[in-house]
Amino acid sequence: MAAAEGTEEDDAAYIIKEGDCVVLKRGDIFKALKVQLNKKVMFEKQWLFLDKAVGQLYSTAFEVVSGGHLEPHKAKTTEGSADTAEAGADNRNIVDDGKSQKLTRDDIETLKEQGLKGQDIIQQLIDNSSTFRDKTEFSQQKYIKKKKKKYESTITVLKPSCRILAMMYHGREPAKVCHLRHDTLAQMLTLGNIHAGSKVLVFETCSGLVLGAVMERMGGYGSVVQMYPGGEAVRAGVESFGFPPHFHDTLHEFPICHVNALLAGTLNTAPAKEPEADANDPSKAGEEAGQTDEDMGGGGGGGGEGGPEEPKMETSTAAQDKQREWDKLKENRLQEKKVKMEEKRKKLASAAALLEGKNADGLIIASRFHPSLVLLGLIKFLAPSRPFVVYSQYIEPLIECYTKLKDQGGTVNLQLTDSWLRHYQVLPNRTHPVLQMSGGGGYLLTGTTTVNMRNFKAAGAQQADEPPAPKKLKLSGSEG
Repeated sequence: MAAAEGTEEDDAAYIIKEGDCVVLKRGDIFKALKVQLNKKVMFEKQWLFLDKAVGQLYSTAFEVVSGGHLEPHKAKTTEGSADTAEAGADNRNIVDDGKSQKLTRDDIETLKEQGLKGQDIIQQLIDNSSTFRDKTEFSQQKYIKKKKKKYESTITVLKPSCRILAMMYHGREPAKVCHLRHDTLAQMLTLGNIHAGSKVLVFETCSGLVLGAVMERMGGYGSVVQMYPGGEAVRAGVESFGFPPHFHDTLHEFPICHVNALLAGTLNTAPAKEPEADANDPSKAGEEAGQTDEDMGGGGGGGGEGGPEEPKMETSTAAQDKQREWDKLKENRLQEKKVKMEEKRKKLASAAALLEGKNADGLIIASRFHPSLVLLGLIKFLAPSRPFVVYSQYIEPLIECYTKLKDQGGTVNLQLTDSWLRHYQVLPNRTHPVLQMSGGGGYLLTGTTTVNMRNFKAAGAQQADEPPAPKKLKLSGSEG
């Protein structure tokens, strides 16, 4: 029974469910979102609903039909049709004058309104092209590929992963991830020895992509301390992974501005003492004064007529009610602020407790800031014989880090490497590198920490400079 339940749980992990984080793929374009029923989703200038994707397996290809609904995509037969069997020897006699296609734009729009799918529209374009059969076989396949990209609305729903999200960010918004490519991220995880059960420090400004990749590799075991700049940690990329709740229990956060105080032992993480009730609270004093004035006014005007004073009393009562509502709202906001401050203090205390032991198993840095000061400050929290990895889009900051680490000691096996990746088109008789490719994948500085012997030598020299302690005189005992 237990084995059967485990199998069902494993199968459920590969089925799309409501509330899951998924990645939509169309060609080389990716988009991360959450599955919600009866909600329109805009993807590549097209509205669609993900309702019919629920219950299907991940990596299933869907076709967008009328109304924006999804249907499982059937096998394609355009490439293997009889039309592609007839081909010319070369393209020398083909003239691109714009008159080879008999279908106009209005005709194509009419076909779309009639409910024809992209595959049928492509077949109509092939049948109405006067030069298609004169093209070479390679040109025909290139023509079909181009028309599929334009008219076929095929979308694949993928399960989020480190590689897919890295490709998504690098393709759509590379500046948000410091132009970090997926192959460079894979090297960082490998060289940093990220594994389950370890304690890893992460300082990144890549929208949480590096942090999410580390958490995915650790599998919910161990602890991750995110060192963040500013007033709040940014984790937009982590949410796209769709981690289960127990993954977030391993995540801790610590502001980078408190590192020096923690190293010096002056960081205060104790709960703040609540001040006693202020007798001189201006709001309370104002209320008491208002009540006193009302009492005095009521006593002084007792002998007069009550008619003219009734509007004043109503106005005063309305003002008091409004003041009470404002004071209550202000008190609620103050209470919420206290709760948030207490939660932040607890998170700071738990992260500080992890860092005080200075026994972290790895350090990964990937940020838009200069990594020199960050690296020299955070490397002190690593245990000896532990790896560290620093990523930068440019090589000059890493050269400075390399020089400073060499000068101060405490590290070995320092290496500065360049990441380079090239995609190839692999097709029969036309295998060649892809013309449009990434120029560079950034630079990595890696190394391993050691016990800094210079500190021991300095301590030994300091002891040698001190004068030796005076010897104690041996007293001979007298027998009585």
